[in-house]
Formats: sequence, structure tokens, C-alpha cells
Amino acid sequence: MNTRTVILCFSMLVTLPLCARESTDVVVMRNGDRFTCEIKGLSGGVLYVSLPYVIQTLSVDWSQVARLESKQLFLVKTEDGSVYRGILNSTETAPGRPIEIHVEEAPEKNVVLDSANIVNVSVTSEKFFQRFTGGVGFGTIYAKGNQSVQYSVTGLAAYPRERWAVQAGISSNLSKASGATTSTRNQLSVGGVHLLPWNNYFYGAFDGFLQSTEQGISVQNTLGGGIGRYLTNTNRTTISVLGGIAWQHTRYNPTVVPVATQNNATAMINVDAKLFRFNKTNLDLNAILLPSLSQPGRVYFSTNASYYIKLIGGLSWNVSFYGNWDSQPPGSLPGSDYGTTSGLSWTFGSSLRTTPTNIQ
Repeated sequence: MNTRTVILCFSMLVTLPLCARESTDVVVMRNGDRFTCEIKGLSGGVLYVSLPYVIQTLSVDWSQVARLESKQLFLVKTEDGSVYRGILNSTETAPGRPIEIHVEEAPEKNVVLDSANIVNVSVTSEKFFQRFTGGVGFGTIYAKGNQSVQYSVTGLAAYPRERWAVQAGISSNLSKASGATTSTRNQLSVGGVHLLPWNNYFYGAFDGFLQSTEQGISVQNTLGGGIGRYLTNTNRTTISVLGGIAWQHTRYNPTVVPVATQNNATAMINVDAKLFRFNKTNLDLNAILLPSLSQPGRVYFSTNASYYIKLIGGLSWNVSFYGNWDSQPPGSLPGSDYGTTSGLSWTFGSSLRTTPTNIQ
């Protein structure tokens, strides 16, 4: 796995010039305040807007919005998993009642949605590169006493559409100290999902690569797919589960264990949970369980969890936990590799939450 190449690709994507648009959107609050602004999106019950005379992006309580209108194209996601694409408008309602959002998908096709049922609103475009969303993160620790250094690099890029989405993610961790063997863990994953005709159901597929010096893994490729469902889908909590089958091919370091390669057919259960708190914090948790079918009794488990505290704009501070477990590792290899990282992260585009699952 060429980690530098992957990081370079993410860096190029992040620095793609996104054309700015005029601040012609209108947002009216229940107390009468009126903004002529640029609507950035809705996530976690927060409507993000920017004003031409304000440096920072403003965070607005979605429940306090009385009316809005915009000629910009948006993807609007509802609690039943449906996704609509179009320009936005609204009609005023009686005090205390949610507003009705009109999504104009075509000149003669207008969908009316209750604002309380809208989970996410993200900016989209007719232009290919302006549809991307994602983020990058970096953390490092240095200690002079034992000449130790640790770093972590993460990246995520997603391409959402009305009925489907694809994404790619990378996570790289290194720990080095004087007189000790350098420990590295690199993970690369790509995945995609497509909504099914039934509310809250989707199918998804993924392909993941893992390298871990702690577990003696030169490269582990896990390919799988299945059917998923949203268990909870609101603007405060999103929980989904994906069940299916997977195929895992592992090549071990020949200097560590005599078993060069192993192949396993497994069942697969992938759980993804996202918890939001108004404009402050959010928690992302992903876990995948792979019970082996070809080696009964052997179980693989992997998880990634990140807790974010928003600092300013798209910049956040985060604490993350990662881990991999194998109940029957070959030879005398350890059955686990886990750790924690902390650092800064920055998001670009409209939102990271574009797919039902952040598949490992």
C-alpha cells in the first residue's frame, strides 16, 4: 500500500478550487430576523449560512427557521431515507408548527416536506468536482526523553447523489521511539451504497485494505456487501446496520509467521452510528463483525470511533479510537491492534454524512 500516494490524492482533492456563488438565499427566523445569505447546508439540527459581511459561517437552529428560499441545488434527505434534489422554497405555517419545505425537482415537479422530518441538506451542483464533500485530519505527539514520535493522518472524500453515494477513506498511524521497532498501521477503504425502493433500506458494498506491523499483516483485503437498514434516522441521531457476506485475503509478513497467506469467507455485520449535539459536538462510531464461515469459531472485529468538538468554521478538535481483533491469529501473532489518537480535522464541501455507513 502506497500511503503517500493516497494522501497526495486526498490533498489534491481538498485543494480543488470550488467556485463561490452569490449570497442570494433568504432565511427568515421566527422572531422576524431576516438574512440574505448563502445556505451551506443542514446537519445535526443546525442550518449553516454565510453572510458576505461576516467572516465566520453562522450556525442557526433549524427549529427556529420560519421561511427560506434558494435557487441553489440541494440534496435533501428525510427520516425515511428518501433523498430529493432541487431548489428550495417554503411556505409560512402557524406559530409552533414545523414549516413546509418545497423541493422543486423540475419545473412541474414540486415535493413538499415537513421540516421536522428533514435530516440533512447538502449543496450539490451540475458540475462534477463541486459535488465532492469530505475532510482531513492530522495529529502528532513528540517526547524528547525517549526520542519518541507518533502521528496520525486521516482523510475522507465522498461523492453523493440522489439515490446513491460512494466514498473513500484513509487512516495512517505511526509510532516510533529510540531503541524500539517502529509500529505502523495503515487502512484504506472504498465503499458505495444505493437506496432501495422501500423506506430506510439500502444495499452497499465495500473493499478495504489493512496493514499492521503489530499483527504481522503485510496486507489484508476484505471485500463484501449486503443489505442495510436505518434503525434511527433523525437530525440528532443516525444508526444503520448492514448485513451480508465478505471475502478476506490476508498476506502475513513471512519473517514473522510461516503461514504466508490465508483466505476466509465470512458473514458480515456492519453498524454505523452518528450522534449530534447542536453546533458543538458529534460522535461517529463504526464497527464491523466478521464471523468466519470457512473457519468456524474464528471471528474478526474492527472499529473506529471519533468524538469531534467544533472550534470554528470547518475546523474541529477530535479524539479517536481504532482497533482490530482476530480470535485465532496464526502462530504466536497478537490477536489485537488498537490505539487512540487526537488532533485537528477540517471538513470541506457540505457534510461528511453523505452515506448510510462509513464502511471499514
